[in-house]
Amino acid sequence: MSQTYEYDEKKSNKFVDIIQSKRIDVSRIAVTGIIAILYWQQLVPVYVLWAAIAIGLYPLAKKAAIEGIRERKIGTELFITIATLTAVFGGETVAGAVLMVIILIAEFIAELNTDRARASIKNLIGSVPTTAIVKDGGTERTVAIADLKVGDIVLVREGEKISIDGTVIHGNGAVNEAPITGESIPKDKACGDHVFAGTIVEAGAFDIRVEQVGKDTTFARIISLVEEAESHQAPVQKLVDKVAKWLIPAVFAFLIIVYLATQNVLLIVTLLIFTSPAELGLATPLVMIAAIARAARSGVLVKGGIYLESLAKIDTIVFDKTGTLTSNKSRVVDIEVFDSSFSKDELLAFAATADRRSAHPLAKAIVDHASGKKLAISEPTEFEQVRGRGVKATVEKKEILVGNSALLQENGVEVPVIGSGSSTPVHVSINGKFAGVIMVGDTIRPGAKTALAELRNTGVKRIIMLTGDNESTAKAVTDELGIDEYRANLLPQDKVAVIREMQQRGTKVVMVGDGINDAPALAAADVSIAMGGGGTQAAMEAADIVLMTDDLAKIAIARTISRRAYRTIQENLIAGVGVVHILGITAALLGWIGPIQAAILHLGPDVLVFLNSVKLLKVKLVKELQVKD
Repeated sequence: MSQTYEYDEKKSNKFVDIIQSKRIDVSRIAVTGIIAILYWQQLVPVYVLWAAIAIGLYPLAKKAAIEGIRERKIGTELFITIATLTAVFGGETVAGAVLMVIILIAEFIAELNTDRARASIKNLIGSVPTTAIVKDGGTERTVAIADLKVGDIVLVREGEKISIDGTVIHGNGAVNEAPITGESIPKDKACGDHVFAGTIVEAGAFDIRVEQVGKDTTFARIISLVEEAESHQAPVQKLVDKVAKWLIPAVFAFLIIVYLATQNVLLIVTLLIFTSPAELGLATPLVMIAAIARAARSGVLVKGGIYLESLAKIDTIVFDKTGTLTSNKSRVVDIEVFDSSFSKDELLAFAATADRRSAHPLAKAIVDHASGKKLAISEPTEFEQVRGRGVKATVEKKEILVGNSALLQENGVEVPVIGSGSSTPVHVSINGKFAGVIMVGDTIRPGAKTALAELRNTGVKRIIMLTGDNESTAKAVTDELGIDEYRANLLPQDKVAVIREMQQRGTKVVMVGDGINDAPALAAADVSIAMGGGGTQAAMEAADIVLMTDDLAKIAIARTISRRAYRTIQENLIAGVGVVHILGITAALLGWIGPIQAAILHLGPDVLVFLNSVKLLKVKLVKELQVKD
């Protein structure tokens, strides 16, 4: 049996592992604290205490120097160093030692909480087994995941996790794909179905042909993207860093004025503690880590805090139509012949042959319809895809055009006015003469109307649809879904132009598309969201936010997470940092507290910021929509 449950044991020991990794820090704090107590009891001479302070202070001073020289960053380490040295050289050696110990404990707790938040990403999303059972020539053997090769046949039984991406070649059952898609309801799988690493077989057993393993699996890419997301700072985080940078000179100027006025060393040490910008740097990253992890668990990949904050602030969302608002399951609903030289089946066969190499959903609908009628579909001798228009092909020595009216008109073919209602007309010309039209209907994606309503509930004021489809089809979809505006008959570059036009008017735009056909528009938007990223490398790379399923409701979930995250950052900065520090500085100036009390109170903001940030991992979000077809 594969070692599927090894990670559950590791998960329970995660906190212990983090503590052990910081045993040097723990030892330093313990040694300094014990020697301070011994000196206080007059059991050791003062130079021993100085040595202990030096041992405790060295890594902090070193880090402060490195950050100041290499990164031009002034953090809490510098403040601790200055506060401790001020106390020692001001004749308050014991106070300086105790102060440093308490501050070291506070910083240790802060780092520990940050490490636990980062570790929660993998714990929240899940893990994969370290071994797999390979079937080979009628035998079964257990091998390490690193030794698997593409084409191997892996056996996965009920209750086990799948370790690779692949295709089921034998067996049937149900698989929980929540680690990939965020969907809690297991999906039925049978021969020919694709499965993902990290998902769990809840019923049945499968023989799976390996297609991707290790870092190439969708699960591994998700983990990688989530971990990399922390490096993409949100604007508010950059602003906080700038404020912290410019706050330092003001703080030192304030401290100099206070010292000149009071000549009180203990007061300066106390104020140094409360004027440290440490919590400013902690207030934002922890929230982003928690929010990105929570989104990933819900089947939404956010590639950085910058996109999370932008999604929280926008009020305009632009949708592509085909494959986004519609289900991408187009079907032929009618065929109208305008050239009596051809029957409906002959017109359909010519169009299907011309469209055979096209990946467009309308072309696929025509080919599928012809195949369903068992018509002969040959290979075109020449083929050209005309972006935003259709295809040109040579079939049986005939020049075929299949696409929208603009394609035919641009090639000198006169096209009559055709009423299409909610269907999309696909025009066909043969040898320069208009031959007929194939009506293709596209169904609205299940749950689309409800999902758009949920988006409006999150504060989105304007929803726009962009499509290359005709005016009547675009209007029919817009009316059915209650969309505010639409633009029809657009080429890919036209969609980009529309987005640029809105941006020039000061509008922040979110673009939602399929991640492949809408790549130019996605790239132009302030925030891009790709649908259906599960297993699609192109979709993961194309957008800032990737929905792992074609569920529009997940956009509302992503929006809710982003708004909660932004609000949590504000709470951290105002309540967890601002209020505590202002009260502390006031209490110090009034003489109510000294350095020791200040150091103890310094623990408060760290704990408050951590608890407030990690609540995003568990807080109840918008209920995910379950819509039946």
